[in-house]
Amino acid sequence: KQEYKYITAHVVNNSVNRRSNYLTLNKGRADGVTTRDGVIASNGAVGKVKYVSEHFCVVQSLLHKDTKISARIKKNKYAGELRWEGGSATKAALYDIAVHVPIAIGDTVVTSSYSPIYPEGVALGTIAHFELKPGQNFYNITINLSTTFENLTYVYIVSNLYKNEQTKLEEMIPAHD
Repeated sequence: KQEYKYITAHVVNNSVNRRSNYLTLNKGRADGVTTRDGVIASNGAVGKVKYVSEHFCVVQSLLHKDTKISARIKKNKYAGELRWEGGSATKAALYDIAVHVPIAIGDTVVTSSYSPIYPEGVALGTIAHFELKPGQNFYNITINLSTTFENLTYVYIVSNLYKNEQTKLEEMIPAHD
């Protein structure tokens, strides 16, 4: 079964130097775009659709203070969370990787299967630096992002055809379990 639909879109507006960055794309509701669709470029993840009009959509960039992406280290499948911490449009942080996990500079980080927004295995970047501070159980990891946000021209809007079914089912899980 086909799980994802891809729509090519042109970037008509893009910011990279704010704390909350967005892109505007030339595809909208008339093209089948919905909120929470993923957006990727040829070299990696870009963000997720936040607002949709008839012919345009606004994308919350990966370079946004509230963006969190379920990620994993490609070589060993250990999962964490990628977040942009501001500053550089080329760096992000990978959280929740425990100290027992073997990692190295240059390891590839990709999207995990834990989110209905992106297909599994979309490039996020490579490990640029990591450290372990005394008394901590998790690494501090810096990632070189694979997407070059400053010159995005064309992207793909990724629509998970089963996203609503998965989300509704997961919302049934009681909060206290």
